[in-house]
Amino acid sequence: MSCQLIKTRRFSDDRGWFTESYNTARFADWGVAYDWCQDNHSLSRAAGTLRGLHFQHGAAAQAKLVRCLAGRIYDVAVDLRAASPTYKQWIGVELSAENGPQLLIPKGFAHGFLTLTENCEVAYKVDAYYAPESDGGVAWDDPDIGIAWPFPSRVAAPLLSEKDAALPPLAALESLNALTLDFAYDGVPLALTEIVQ
Repeated sequence: MSCQLIKTRRFSDDRGWFTESYNTARFADWGVAYDWCQDNHSLSRAAGTLRGLHFQHGAAAQAKLVRCLAGRIYDVAVDLRAASPTYKQWIGVELSAENGPQLLIPKGFAHGFLTLTENCEVAYKVDAYYAPESDGGVAWDDPDIGIAWPFPSRVAAPLLSEKDAALPPLAALESLNALTLDFAYDGVPLALTEIVQ
């Protein structure tokens, strides 16, 4: 499976709108069947905050279902499945509280996002618990990946955590064999498909 942009229907009236953001049976009908076990929620106060690129490997590898609850973000997935013909390639989509879609990122991909506005809240489901011993990451500006981050015009450099600022390029992980690249390739290269309710 590759990445999927999921657009659930919103029902609007003069009060606002309502959406069913997750329904196990409906998502399974779309081929999105995961045993979600943990919900994560972050607040990034400044525009230009960059979180990532993160992944977990081995038995703790995670699929993620990401949505933006406030503000706007640029959400990115990078293919880390070594046998994939799209290894090291990436996709990016804008997620916002206003437009409402969710991005499904399967196991085998690094994930990160850039805030395009202030006070961005992001929530995502994962199908494996956080495991510090399996935690990994790749530098946000790795030239071998070449992500075209759409920085807001007033942002000269991203706001990073100390941990994210120290993440190595993928080549360093490969040369040290620190990233075992044990992500299975299921025969589906990186692509972004849309599911519209």
